[in-house]
Amino acid sequence: MYKTNTLSLLRKRLLVVVTSVASLFFILFGRLCYIQLVDGKELQAKATSQWYRDLPLTAKRGIIYDSCGEVLADNKDVYTIYVRPNAVKDFNAVTTVLSEILGLDYQTLYQKITAKRVSEITIKRQVPSTTAEIIKQCGVDGIYYAIDSQRNYPQSSLLSQVLGYTDIDNNGQSGLEAYYDKYLKGVNGMVYTETDIKGTQIQGTTLKYVPSIAGCDVSLTIDAQIQSFAQSAVNNALVEWNAKSAGMIVMDVNSGAIVGMAMAPNFDLNAVPRNDIETLNQLSKNTMLVDVYEPGSTFKIFTTAIALSEGVTNESAQFYCPGYRIVDGQRIKCWRYIGHGNQTLGDGVKNSCNCVFMDLAQKLGTDKLYDGLRNFGFGKKTGVDFYGESSGIMMKQSQVKTVDLARIGFGQAVAVTPLQLITAVSAVANGGTLYEPYFVSKISSQSKTVFVRQPTAVRKVLDKETCSLVSSMLEKVVSEGGGSKAGVEGFKIAGKTGTAQKYGDGGIAQGKYISSFVGYAPADNPKYAVLMLVDEPNSYAYYGSIVAAPYAGEVFRKIFDYKGMVAESEDVEYTVMPELCGLPLTEATVALKECGVYYEMDGEGKFVSSTVPVAGTKIKKNEVVYIKITDYS
Repeated sequence: MYKTNTLSLLRKRLLVVVTSVASLFFILFGRLCYIQLVDGKELQAKATSQWYRDLPLTAKRGIIYDSCGEVLADNKDVYTIYVRPNAVKDFNAVTTVLSEILGLDYQTLYQKITAKRVSEITIKRQVPSTTAEIIKQCGVDGIYYAIDSQRNYPQSSLLSQVLGYTDIDNNGQSGLEAYYDKYLKGVNGMVYTETDIKGTQIQGTTLKYVPSIAGCDVSLTIDAQIQSFAQSAVNNALVEWNAKSAGMIVMDVNSGAIVGMAMAPNFDLNAVPRNDIETLNQLSKNTMLVDVYEPGSTFKIFTTAIALSEGVTNESAQFYCPGYRIVDGQRIKCWRYIGHGNQTLGDGVKNSCNCVFMDLAQKLGTDKLYDGLRNFGFGKKTGVDFYGESSGIMMKQSQVKTVDLARIGFGQAVAVTPLQLITAVSAVANGGTLYEPYFVSKISSQSKTVFVRQPTAVRKVLDKETCSLVSSMLEKVVSEGGGSKAGVEGFKIAGKTGTAQKYGDGGIAQGKYISSFVGYAPADNPKYAVLMLVDEPNSYAYYGSIVAAPYAGEVFRKIFDYKGMVAESEDVEYTVMPELCGLPLTEATVALKECGVYYEMDGEGKFVSSTVPVAGTKIKKNEVVYIKITDYS
């Protein structure tokens, strides 16, 4: 009995031992499977990291071209300098070489490379190749180099607000560099070196490369030559009128392609002021599609077009301007406070008479005017391929009073972006089709095209007959009226000037204006539209006809020459500026009319105090002159 119990006990113990061993075996087997199947790749990577050191190979960012293939943004090779403490034989020598050549503080650098127990320390990035070569020639152990890529802009400040810039890691930060970053940035590579357990490179081992993949190349609609014309114009306007800023857009009216977009002041894209964030944000902002402004008389183009399209007026309709209108008990002045008298619609457009457009707006009514303006794209974004676009500002339709409606008719009580305005004007120019504006025409990778942008027609906004009628009236604004300084001998140009007051602190900012001109040419077969803005001209005049129109005319002239467009023969008539100072205003206006000269005037009174140009100056007939009036002779 005793033996039987002992044998049974032994069997039980043996079973426990066998079970325990089997369980342990299965646990170990399971763990090994988990390590191999689940953690295998991670552990292999950790093991590899102990035996290899890697340096990045930065992918070259895609090149940005203009519409003719000229390079606007490319790359240049630079170096990142590293120190591997385990490979350093003389820390003093390393510190001395790097501090002297790279302009770094000796003590700070010495502490950095001796105090940190890491295998690799980044000393400085984007070091020019010439500087890196000088360091290499010193022959100091422990210093390593990785080829990096730095963005380069051959045209420096040209298109600075449009192209934008990248950060130190070559990521797009603003402008088209940011909008198309996923196409431009590429994929980084690596170069591996085999090391011992201490991280020291093993002599005689070969380097292993994982090549980088360059980003896609991007072709713009911008023509660098036309862009240079526009940039020169805004730079000159900024200086000549001591203005706060100036801007210009040139657009292909038949596609919506942005051919030029210039702003001043601007900055050098190769020397981005990163240490002054406020200045950088101000200079890098694309005001042509981010900021809004009250368009003033350039908006009369759309009031005219909508009124004609809706049948509430016609070219020969009669209007009377006594110099003001009383609307909702408010006296709203025409810019010519003595009035324009009787005139047709065509005269009203040429004379830019506020009273005519107040009448048109009220004949249309709020619903029809708002429907027409929305049809032109006002009050919403154009959809341009660029971050930060504004939608403009339109009063809530249900809150528009009669006096508001009257002001909207001639370009007040509404705010637009410059891009919205020229896009809508282009629709009038091309026969009535509103196109979506765009900057990029093509994206390619390794000579293979991956994207082609086709012009996008948003909708039909006018019929050709209405557009033709509006164009004929706008042509007279340039040939006979206030837009004459935008004219180019031998070419037909249609356009409209604008002078808008600015607002601040809840009211009108006294003495601050935005002067503008928008037009297109050739008027009978339009190809290009130009919008010129001068913000806060600080000189003797502020009218768009005098401040902005001449720069638009100069750009048109350069475009015609550049494109080889042939001028029509035209006999130019000249006259001489009469002596007007001290004359009563009524006599002065008669004298100017007899000379065939159009005028803008400033002030209120009965006598002329000064003129630009001065008496005796030879001027073209239909030229715009400036007269200042006071109450005293």
